[in-house]
Amino acid sequence: MVRTAVAFSPGHISGYFRRVEGIGLEDTGSVGAGVVINDGVRSTVEEARETSVRVVRQDHASAGSPPVEYALERLGVAARVTTECRLPIGAGFGLSAAALLATLTAANHLFDLGLSPDEVAARAHEAEVLHRTGLGDVAASMSGGVVCRTGSGIHADITRIYPEEPLYAVSLGALPTASVLSSPGAMARIAAAYPDRCPRDLADFCGLSRGFAEKSGLVAPEVRRVLEACDAGAVPASMTMLGNGVFACGDEAEQVLSRFGEVYTLRVARRGAYLIEVKS
Repeated sequence: MVRTAVAFSPGHISGYFRRVEGIGLEDTGSVGAGVVINDGVRSTVEEARETSVRVVRQDHASAGSPPVEYALERLGVAARVTTECRLPIGAGFGLSAAALLATLTAANHLFDLGLSPDEVAARAHEAEVLHRTGLGDVAASMSGGVVCRTGSGIHADITRIYPEEPLYAVSLGALPTASVLSSPGAMARIAAAYPDRCPRDLADFCGLSRGFAEKSGLVAPEVRRVLEACDAGAVPASMTMLGNGVFACGDEAEQVLSRFGEVYTLRVARRGAYLIEVKS
């Protein structure tokens, strides 16, 4: 029988961020705030002669993931990987980081690599930054909570609070993260818009994020319509960073967002990536 390991990693919704350029990949990243969510990516990793990656979302599948393939090559292992998720890919739910963390957590146990959780996260962070699929999602998703990162990389100072109320989100389509992260103009506007404090609670997080979204100039017309509806209903809301979607909190949030598509009800995660099982 082929040995298999299965792991899960939560996703992460970023509300506001500012890029930090380090000396190397390990300390390049971002400061900012977001919510680690209980939904994310489940990764099944099997021993194989050569690496292949299958990405499954509901009933749709695609082949290949350059960040995951790169990270496994860096570990010196070959594997057949299947990642599965419920949330839309490329829509600001931090699923690229979740796929890396889940896959490398499973591979670490499958191949007896002996890496610590920090070392697994460091490899995932390197792959994210190199492929411009994210800057701070890996650091955030190492554990749960509403997260405020005051330094870049996985060893930065991070504060976490754990509110009980849900967060609601709706996706209006994908937004290529690399196109924003590689644009000097966009990054300059983002830096100027950054609110330099941590959120007190979930509603405060939504408010700080909304101010950032407006000042950064990243709000797309379709996102604007959703935000205006939230404003009319006095619902705290902002844009998922980076994705064409909206997250919101409060009693009326689900009803308002339901006018614009499928609403995802999300809870604040209590933990980061973890191994589910190893099968021989």
